[in-house]
Amino acid sequence: MPDSPIQLQGQLLLADPSLRDGIFNRSVILLAEHNSDEGAFGLILNHPTGKTVGDLLEDDAFAPLRQLAVHEGGPVARDQLTFSSFWWSKKLGLRWKLRISAADAVEHAHRPGRIVRAFVGYSGWTAGQLENELRRSSWIAARPQPDLLGLDHDRRLWSELLRQVSPLHRILAEAPDDPSLN
Repeated sequence: MPDSPIQLQGQLLLADPSLRDGIFNRSVILLAEHNSDEGAFGLILNHPTGKTVGDLLEDDAFAPLRQLAVHEGGPVARDQLTFSSFWWSKKLGLRWKLRISAADAVEHAHRPGRIVRAFVGYSGWTAGQLENELRRSSWIAARPQPDLLGLDHDRRLWSELLRQVSPLHRILAEAPDDPSLN
């Protein structure tokens, strides 16, 4: 049924190769919250900014996190820096805590199997917006796999994950940015 609710919380959104312009080009988004009546919230996992927390925050409270890479989380609230922690549960799959304090980020960073990231901004959709984008094939939904946290969370992550979707997606992942230049 085309109008049945889509449940995507906890899944990854891989930008369709047709989304070439802007921040979502070759993005991998963890959809942390999704409700068809309220909208969706996620973080782009694979767009490092090239900056660290120490480049942006000099306060001593952030000293233990100075070397932590800052990622672009999305186009909304780009004036805000937040910390998030991710880990894999054998029973529940990918787990996360978002918008945690600097002290909690330090605590999570010391727990085995957890990765902590700093994000500038986030990705958000109003009620029905994401569902419409999915129906237009702007996104490819994929379930996170146990190796996700061990992969580099840079621009290569998109093609690595897209290759796993299907043989067609493997071809798309390996295509040049602009095939007309071949």
